[in-house]
Amino acid sequence: MGLNDPGREEQAVTDQDSEIFEPPMYKVLLINDDYTPMDFVVEILMTVFNKTIEAATQIMINVHKKGVGICGVYTFEIAETKTETVHRLAEENGYPLRSAMEKE
Repeated sequence: MGLNDPGREEQAVTDQDSEIFEPPMYKVLLINDDYTPMDFVVEILMTVFNKTIEAATQIMINVHKKGVGICGVYTFEIAETKTETVHRLAEENGYPLRSAMEKE
């Protein structure tokens, strides 16, 4: 019998014991410093984290007032890449801006 035999029953292979788990998520945080200009922080939030100017401004205000602000929540690899991008861009522009990852 061939693979396209209409009399042949299709049998799905399933494993009832296996579960699909969501990957752990990580918050990317910006940390306040006394040297990085607010407009640079807003620019970082818009370019690296795809925030609107309104959202970026609000996060920047949180960073300024609370010492830290949440930029977004991502899988580990994406959070790591965004954190490294912030550090690289800050360094290239001569600012000490830092970001960090925190497991959610």
